[in-house]
Parts: sequence; structure tokens; C-alpha cells
Amino acid sequence: MMDFVLFLGVCFAFGGVAVASNPSPYYGVMGLVVAAVAGCGWLVSLGVSFVSLVLVMVYLGGMLVVFVYSVSLAADPYPESWVSWGVVGYGLGMGLVVLVGLVVGDVLGLLVEEGTVNSGGLLSVRSDFSGVAVLYSEGVGLLLVGGWGLLLTLFVVLELVRGLSRGAIRAV
Repeated sequence: MMDFVLFLGVCFAFGGVAVASNPSPYYGVMGLVVAAVAGCGWLVSLGVSFVSLVLVMVYLGGMLVVFVYSVSLAADPYPESWVSWGVVGYGLGMGLVVLVGLVVGDVLGLLVEEGTVNSGGLLSVRSDFSGVAVLYSEGVGLLLVGGWGLLLTLFVVLELVRGLSRGAIRAV
């Protein structure tokens, strides 16, 4: 199990480096999918299976929408691949940042106790399942603000890609 969690961590880091080097939207979305699936697998290994399932469904659905819009707006006849020198330089730089972050996190990790999301004591309900009930009961205001922000974002994106004569980005 330890090797599998280490593999998921390495996949998450490589996915982040692939997104940060960002050669083209076609290749960047592959890094996003790898990072999302590895992160959700990591959460499953910690015992947060329900939150991980919801996160992977929402995150991958949102990434597909963003990918469709970015591909439609990026008219790249010859996209830059991961083996060009500029992208390799960005990838090595971001890999160095990830390694420094791992070393610093390992040093700081010695000072912090690790725990799981399983409830202790006399409670028989896991914390991730009760978190959904708390989200809908006490987090109604934040859900409304988040929904309003998503609706506003939808109208902004539709305004930007509305047409050739009136859209701000489609003047190409």
C-alpha cells in the first residue's frame, strides 16, 4: 500500500509539472487528468472515498468544459509539444520546485502529527459522510454564492465567445 501511495504522489507531481509547463491545451489537459485521478486516488487511500468520488466527478466534468473552450479558442495549427526546448526547460524548473517542496515538506512534516478522517470516540459515522450533511445544512450561504459565481462565469464565457463580430477574443 505504501508503494501505491508513493506512486500516486509521483503521478500527482508529474501531472502538476505537465500542467505547469503548459505546451498546448491539447497536452495540458492530459496533465490535469493525471493529477486529478492521482489526487483522488490519494484521498481514497486516506479513507475519504465519498469526497474523492464527488471531487473526481466535479473536477473532471469541469475540466472537460474548460478544455472544450480552450481548444476552440486556441487556433494552433502546430502545437508545441513536450519535447521542445522551452517546454523541457519549464518542466525541469518546475520539477526542481517540486523537489524543494518535498524536502521542505518532509522537514516540516516531522513537527506535525498525522491523522485520518475516521471519527473517534463513541461516534459511528465517518467524518466525510457527515461533512456532506453539514455542507447542505450550515453551508447554504456558501452554496448560493458559489452557484451565483458559476452562473456569472457562464455568462462571461458566453459573452466572450458569442460571435465573430461582437466577441472580445474572437477578433482573430
